[in-house]
Amino acid sequence: MNAKRLGTQTVRFTSPPSIVGSGNVVGKKEGEGPLKDSFDAIDTDTLFGQKTWEKAESEMQRRALTVALDKAGVSTSEVQYLFGGDLLNQCIATSYNIKNSGIPFFGLYGACSTMAESLALAAMAIDGGYASRTAAITSSHFSTAERQYRAPLSYGSQRTPSAQWTATAAGAVILSAAGKGPYVKAHTTGCVVDMEIKDANNMGAAMAPAAYDTLSAFFADTGLKPSDLDLVLTGDLGRVGASVLTELFKMDDVDLEPYYNDCGLLLFDSADQDVHAGGSGCGCSAAVFTGHILNSMRAGKLNRVLFAATGALHSPTALQQGGTIPGICHAVLLENFKEERYALDLC
Repeated sequence: MNAKRLGTQTVRFTSPPSIVGSGNVVGKKEGEGPLKDSFDAIDTDTLFGQKTWEKAESEMQRRALTVALDKAGVSTSEVQYLFGGDLLNQCIATSYNIKNSGIPFFGLYGACSTMAESLALAAMAIDGGYASRTAAITSSHFSTAERQYRAPLSYGSQRTPSAQWTATAAGAVILSAAGKGPYVKAHTTGCVVDMEIKDANNMGAAMAPAAYDTLSAFFADTGLKPSDLDLVLTGDLGRVGASVLTELFKMDDVDLEPYYNDCGLLLFDSADQDVHAGGSGCGCSAAVFTGHILNSMRAGKLNRVLFAATGALHSPTALQQGGTIPGICHAVLLENFKEERYALDLC
């Protein structure tokens, strides 16, 4: 077991799982953004043919998982575990999506970090020898998130400049013990970090310290530097959180900016689309990762990516009681090469 550990928070996969299939589905606004060509499906009906927003989110997940399975050439009966979750109470978008599927299910809640968390755990199950095929999935929907966390859309509340736009999107990946890259090579588990921010319209600032904590742990544990990576990708800090993160690293004399981007900044065109500080929600990083990032890796444009999805562990009940918004970040290292060229050295 110790042979797999790097430092305090990172594990190295000695048999790196392969991402053999991926799929995503997005809504109208996301399909009008700069990454529109990277999505498998864009539906201009934000209800996705359903009667409620919540059922629409489950339908998005169902479609994304179907696409991922088809690309992988895998049936549901061949998936031994599915790791997934969403932003809704009791993670109903995910559980309602896969009910009656026959796939053994681990329900997760990592807020907007869920894509990286589910990917990491799905990889651990394979590297540990407990499965040969697993799936990871997550989603968010603008209308379900607004109703649960802030106010129903009909309320017409004013959005502050620091507010982010919850993506209507779902993403899924299929992992296998055998297959071509990209490969999941390592994972740094995040710690909950609370800087006592209480503004539900400033999630980026709440999550940025957690991203800094996890990324710092990854660099310390592995001995790697930002310059050793093609891309350090957070999701989804938005404009405010991304600025905070890069400033925190500058205080350590580390220039992250040349190698850095954020899913919340990539998903929408901030000049032409009114999203204020950028995108957010589980589906934001899921759609960017399963589309633009994996496509770029398969095309050889990116060979080594650190995907660090961030989450605000936000509870309306806690905030109403004067509570704060803790943050979490999970980081996953992906490489196009299984051995030699980009193999991690044990520290």
